[in-house]
Amino acid sequence: MLFLIKGGDWFVDGASALARRFHLPELLIGATVVSIGTTLTEVMVSTMSALSGHGEIAYGNAIGSVICNAALIAAITIAVRPGKVDPKTLKTPVLFFFAAAVVYCFAAYVMGKFTRSMGIVMLAMFVLYMVANVMQVKNAPYADATADEAGEMSLPKTVILLVVGAAAIAVGANLLVDNGTPIAQALGVPESVIALTFVALGTSLPELVTAITSLVKGHSNLSLGNVVGANVFNLVLVSGVSVIRVPFSIPQSNTLFGINSSLVLDLPVMLAVMLILTVPALTKKKLYRGQGILMLAIYAAFCVVQFVL
Repeated sequence: MLFLIKGGDWFVDGASALARRFHLPELLIGATVVSIGTTLTEVMVSTMSALSGHGEIAYGNAIGSVICNAALIAAITIAVRPGKVDPKTLKTPVLFFFAAAVVYCFAAYVMGKFTRSMGIVMLAMFVLYMVANVMQVKNAPYADATADEAGEMSLPKTVILLVVGAAAIAVGANLLVDNGTPIAQALGVPESVIALTFVALGTSLPELVTAITSLVKGHSNLSLGNVVGANVFNLVLVSGVSVIRVPFSIPQSNTLFGINSSLVLDLPVMLAVMLILTVPALTKKKLYRGQGILMLAIYAAFCVVQFVL
């Protein structure tokens, strides 16, 4: 987890500095570069899990990370500092998230498995999302970085941060998967539960670091955009890469009311917290402290239910 935290921190710093050096707008940095950087952890963990035959971790990590990002990380930010938001910056990531959620639900409720063709569809959505972000900000007014701002970090240092950060993420992800499975077995807890809680929280730490930093610096909107963007990547990039490498069936380790708990608990909670997070932002153009408190309560209840099942 220490490797994940520091690696994600270094990677985001390096990626952001690189984007500023080439005078990319801040919106594009937050919606693409920062979100990709903070989601690399999930990509590494899920891919390694799928390759090692633990599809439950790959599947649970994607859903669990979405829930954690929205109901814990964004919720903390909103509960501490609610405020106005610009719905224009959220429309694209929100639209793509729920489009990806439809694909995810089709795989879960209709097919009961993720096929390689679905992985290709998810990665295609990832490419379209990146293109949509570029098109959205292409004509948007923004202030070019000054020479001093662009020169805050030298190019060699930027590249070193990117390389070392990515390497630390890879090492941390490998350690997390290798040791998460034995811990689950030793405690008698299903892998899917560990993936939805412990692993999901561990791989969401870069987003948490970004959220706290943004909150301290008074940029809570950047945190919200990063969370929604990272959640899009969790569904289309994290799952897409994992499924293409190793297709897997929906895990059925636990049941609730005689039905697979993933279908009656995990996916509905994922959709619910994202609706609670995004609908007021898009319709009312602001966030409310009650939203944050409600989502934190949902996350706490979700974790308790997972370990009780």
